[in-house]
Amino acid sequence: MSHGEGEGALALEAQEMLAAGQSGEEVFAVLAARTGKWGVCVLAVCLALGVSRTDAEARLREVEPLFSDFAVGEEEDLAFVLRFGHVFVVDRVLEEHEERIRDLLGTAAGARGGFPGGLLGWFRTGELTKIFLYFARTRFRDGRGSPHDFWAAMTAAGELLAGQDCPDGEEVTAGLERCRTQAAAISAR
Repeated sequence: MSHGEGEGALALEAQEMLAAGQSGEEVFAVLAARTGKWGVCVLAVCLALGVSRTDAEARLREVEPLFSDFAVGEEEDLAFVLRFGHVFVVDRVLEEHEERIRDLLGTAAGARGGFPGGLLGWFRTGELTKIFLYFARTRFRDGRGSPHDFWAAMTAAGELLAGQDCPDGEEVTAGLERCRTQAAAISAR
């Protein structure tokens, strides 16, 4: 995919803006408004974030059809939509222990009947503690999902998380206790 000479300069500018504390969405909006090259700006921001070119181009192909829904001057609105499409999310490579926790949380999500789309970003960035704490507050409605499988997976994930040194240790321990209590209550039925 060839986007001309401006892409490299835009990627460097995007790196500087990101380093100054602006989000990917903010950087996109500024560059897109100035240049009018929305696709090139998506690529530039992704590359500046450290996303591989192959992945950046795939992300661009996914969102390019959305461009026709926006007009010049609506770059901030488009950036907002790109945010919810997780276009500027940098996927975190997890260690084996973390992959096991993520897999258990994925099992829990499936047993719960899914999860809000906003959590996809947390899965991609490896925000495992946040996901665990969110799910630990789950309440089941009758006939929905598999509470037994959910609480079993959550208990296993909580035990693995509790074994790590993390700033949210007390919350994780409390969440783990809730999971254990819920799992025991389900098993007692």
